[in-house]
Formats: sequence, C-alpha cells, structure tokens
Amino acid sequence: MEIKGSSAIITGGASGLGEATARKLGAEGVRVTIFDKNEERAKEVAGEIGANANYVGGDVTDPEDCQKAVDQAADGGNLRIAVNCAGTGWVGRVINRDGSPHELGVFQFIQNLNVIGTFNVMTKAASAISTVEPQADGERGVIVNTSSVAAFDGQIGQLAYSASKGAIVGMTLPAARDLAVVGIRVLAIAPGLFDTPLLAMLPQEARETLGQSVNFPKRLGNPKEFGELVAHIATNSYLNAEVIRLDGGIRMPPK
Repeated sequence: MEIKGSSAIITGGASGLGEATARKLGAEGVRVTIFDKNEERAKEVAGEIGANANYVGGDVTDPEDCQKAVDQAADGGNLRIAVNCAGTGWVGRVINRDGSPHELGVFQFIQNLNVIGTFNVMTKAASAISTVEPQADGERGVIVNTSSVAAFDGQIGQLAYSASKGAIVGMTLPAARDLAVVGIRVLAIAPGLFDTPLLAMLPQEARETLGQSVNFPKRLGNPKEFGELVAHIATNSYLNAEVIRLDGGIRMPPK
C-alpha cells in the first residue's frame, strides 16, 4: 500500500511504542493523529514531528472519545492506518500469598483498557477506512494492534495481562476475515522486552539483566524497531491476519 499522503491514528502515541510509530509514519509522509490520555505530551510529540502531526486527548475506553479521535484522523478523507498501542500491565496471581483470590476489579480494568480500548478504536477506524478510495487490489487500509509475548509465554503474576494480550491475538484472524470484503488488512505485533517508559523505571542493572535474557541480540528492543515494523506492515500488502513476534527470539520463563 502506498502510505505517503495518507492519514493514520495512533493510540498511546505520546510515549513508548506508539510515539516511535508516530515518528516513523510521520517521517514517511503520513499525517498522524496522536490519540493519548496524556494530552500535553501528545501535543509535544506532535509539535516535534511537525506539520504531518496533530493530536487529540482522550480515553480509549470511552467510545465517544474514540469516535472524536477517529473523526479527527479521518478529516480530509484519507484515513488508511490505525495502530493501537495504548495499554498497560499488571502483576497479580490467581491467588495471593495469603490465599486470597485475584481482585476482580483489577482484572476488569486491564481487560477494559487493553481489550475494549483496542476494540473501540479498531471498529471505529475500520468504519472510516472502509469509505476511502481503494488502491491496488482494492486495498483501503490496515489496522495494527499490539499484543505481547505474554499472550503466549505468560509469566507468574501475568494472569490479567496475558488474558488481555491473548484477546488481541484472538481478534486478529476474525477481524481480518470480516474486513477483507472492504479491503482492510488486520495484524498484530507481539513485542517482547522493549526499552519503554515502563521498563525505564527499573534500575539500570535490572534492565541490563533483562536484555541479557533475550536470545539475540542481547538487549532490550528499541521502540524505533516497533515503528519500523508497523511501517513495513503498512506498505507490504501481502501481510494479513498474522501475529508477528518482535522479541529477539525470547521465550519467557515462568518468572
């Protein structure tokens, strides 16, 4: 797909993987709309990207906020790319050390943010993308969702997080099948250990130890590599209905 001159919406685009994706697509001539709860940081990132970027503050769990963001991204009639990076993790076992059960509210919070948030933007963006003029082979656009290696290698304490990222995997094929009729591809990326703001909170020694656990190269992933993969997915029209692990070959141990 030719992406230069098209538009994209990126959730969680004010930091981490989403920010790197916004910067990469902006550099490729895509008009990017950064949709993030941290509106001030979204404004900063959009300003740094330049004329190709704009921003909107909001919550991916709020359908009205999602519709507003999609409408802004679709203004001008050429929305072709949607990338869902908004999400977070949580640590909690099925039962705690004292034998008490996993808190339901926490589990629901993670599913709401990671799964419902992705669903909200994916469905609304797909509706908008379905109206643009098709390119070669009838292609109109692509949706890229963010899963995790935890969907496959869930560790101790990752019950809620792994469930949410497994749901992203589970949505990929049926969504791609649903949207094939209007020429929209759907994929997911399952990143491993990336040098994001979440891991930046750990001591340097702990981050280096995590990097050494990667098969090769023995380091944390650079968010730029995630953005580069998104850009490649967008331009490679034969990639569809797939979950791509971007993890340096790591297979996570139980803990």
